[in-house]
Amino acid sequence: MSRVLHDHDHDGHDHGHDHDEHDHDHGHDAQPTFHERAGAVRRAVHLNRISIGYNVVEAGVALAAGLAAGSISLLGFGLDSVVEVAASVILAWRLTAERRDGCTQQSDRVAVKAIALSFAALAAYVGTSAVVKLAHADRPEASVTGIVLTALSLVLMPWLAREKRRLAPLLGSRAQQAEAAQTSLCAWLSAVVLAGLVVNALAGWWWADPVAALAVAALAAREAVTTWRAESLADTCCA
Repeated sequence: MSRVLHDHDHDGHDHGHDHDEHDHDHGHDAQPTFHERAGAVRRAVHLNRISIGYNVVEAGVALAAGLAAGSISLLGFGLDSVVEVAASVILAWRLTAERRDGCTQQSDRVAVKAIALSFAALAAYVGTSAVVKLAHADRPEASVTGIVLTALSLVLMPWLAREKRRLAPLLGSRAQQAEAAQTSLCAWLSAVVLAGLVVNALAGWWWADPVAALAVAALAAREAVTTWRAESLADTCCA
């Protein structure tokens, strides 16, 4: 009987051990595999190229339309596109480092700080321009080109931001998260500038645009501080 009990206990111990191994394997399977991570890097590179290409065009059109209409909000929107391009180029460098070296902690840290500075520059420009516009009571002309451009960006940017944000956990990258936040900010800025342009064109309320731009500047400043204070990743491939 003692032999039976011993065998039973041994079997139970083996069963528990197998169960623990199963739980460990299950937890391990939750981590992205090499192929999943490689696929995420390829997808991130593709989205990054879309961002750079679109924002280069967006910057040129917005700056030209802003100068033609005398619209500080459109000029700010164009410069935001320049910041978007800078953030995308920074992230492209980070992704290149991942493909080349595998370990990304150091490059990710530098990329995060650079993106934080781009947020700060955007906040400073938009905020200062809004205050100047309010103080001088500048009245921009209506811009159909600006309305069409910001409406298009309002459709594209949320999608880009969502796709970029989905890849961040697979890449283990705060730089990817920060760049997605930059794209989200561009979407909000598109909505604000679009509203200002439409209200100015239809009702002549010139002050609506700079007031909304102040809110965008505050949001950009908050993102700059949050991104700058972000710690280096604990879940990168080389952590």
